[in-house]
Amino acid sequence: MARYEVRTKGLDRTVEKYGPSLGSSARAPTLLWPVEPTCHHGWMTEADTPRLAIIGGGPAGLMAAEAARAIGMEVDLYDAMGSVGRKFLLAGKGGLNLTHAEPMADFVSRFGARQTAISRWLETFDAQALRKWASGLGVETFVGSSGRVFPADMKAAPLLRGWLHRLRESGVGFHMHHRWLGWQRDGVLRFGTPHGECTAKADAVIFALGGASWPQLGSDGAWVDAMQQLGAEVSQLQSANCGFEIPWSEYLIGRFAGAPLKPVIAHWTDRQGIAHARQGEFVLTEYGIEGSLIYAIGAELREQIAANGEAVLTLDLVPGYTQAALAERLAAPRGKHSIGDWLRRRAGLDAYKSALVFERVDKPTLADPVALAAQLKALRLHLRRPRPMAEAISTAGGVQLESLDDALMLRAKPGVFFAGEMLDWEAPTGGYLLTACFASGLIAGRGAARWLEQGGRIISDTDTSGTD
Repeated sequence: MARYEVRTKGLDRTVEKYGPSLGSSARAPTLLWPVEPTCHHGWMTEADTPRLAIIGGGPAGLMAAEAARAIGMEVDLYDAMGSVGRKFLLAGKGGLNLTHAEPMADFVSRFGARQTAISRWLETFDAQALRKWASGLGVETFVGSSGRVFPADMKAAPLLRGWLHRLRESGVGFHMHHRWLGWQRDGVLRFGTPHGECTAKADAVIFALGGASWPQLGSDGAWVDAMQQLGAEVSQLQSANCGFEIPWSEYLIGRFAGAPLKPVIAHWTDRQGIAHARQGEFVLTEYGIEGSLIYAIGAELREQIAANGEAVLTLDLVPGYTQAALAERLAAPRGKHSIGDWLRRRAGLDAYKSALVFERVDKPTLADPVALAAQLKALRLHLRRPRPMAEAISTAGGVQLESLDDALMLRAKPGVFFAGEMLDWEAPTGGYLLTACFASGLIAGRGAARWLEQGGRIISDTDTSGTD
């Protein structure tokens, strides 16, 4: 009995049938033909109809698929996991922070060294455009007290569910459990699946494989060597939006790991010797410190560690007092009050801040109001290293933007585009990461579609080993 394979539009998987009868499970088949044990995904179309493959099913890949399909391209999206948007769903676990409502100049500044390039992305798709896009999926948003933008129900799942429905209805093909393995010399894409290796032809490819954080959700950074073989310059992947390690005492770990410190002002000096300060909050952890304030300045801390072997962060634990006023308040007779109670009464320190003071300040200093006031206004922490990438919220490094044109196409390999976190940029939490991922996906999707419309096709001279 011959083996046949059916390709149908609107399905997220290939339907296989044996024998002469197809039955009723296949919908609107466009082709039926004998196949080898490997499968060749994609519908057969007219010879002049270009096909776009998108590899990676996070927000950037999904947005690229939507943008390209809107222009009329045939689009197939492949992902190594069993479903798309897994990290997106994780981001929404405590309330999906889609974007931020701050003024554009402030928004763009969050991207540090890459703000000039990313400002161009945001001209195409900014925070307001993202909110409008979500509204088009039936998800209204609101601005929180911090300026962060959330869905009205705070959830990621309804938005993703509606989005995937719209993409499938538009004709995007979804292929799950397909791990990209590279190209054959004839330009055919190779994928590993639970049933063996598959191949697929595509006239252009968009890679949206993510960085190397949370590898259990699919982004493992295993693509670096393959992209370098294609001619892309790739900066080393590093932890971003992560904690930093400080050796604490067993007492602090046992009693205060997980305790929030707020508000505090962090002071640090960058590599050019320029002093900076930022107010916010963070959490004491069993390995050191982590939290929104640390995420916001993490790139600077990483650079300090790379240059000096450690980063020095100086904390003002009592932003509401000058050092002189604080010294005067602490100099009042303490009587029978413990030093911890005295810090609470005279300096406003809660138990968590007091625990950090006791961890870092010796007894003679605790007994000296002037010296203690100086410590409370400038408590030094020595950070040894960032936490591993597998624990980080995101990663820095990746395919350098200088390797790409304005449409995010690789200059060394026309027809290969990139989007999302696998590019060399970073931003703190607060909606900035997602906004830039969406924007880059839109640009890559439109860029690939227009390149194909103009007759572009990948030159079939690539042989890579992919992410194996």
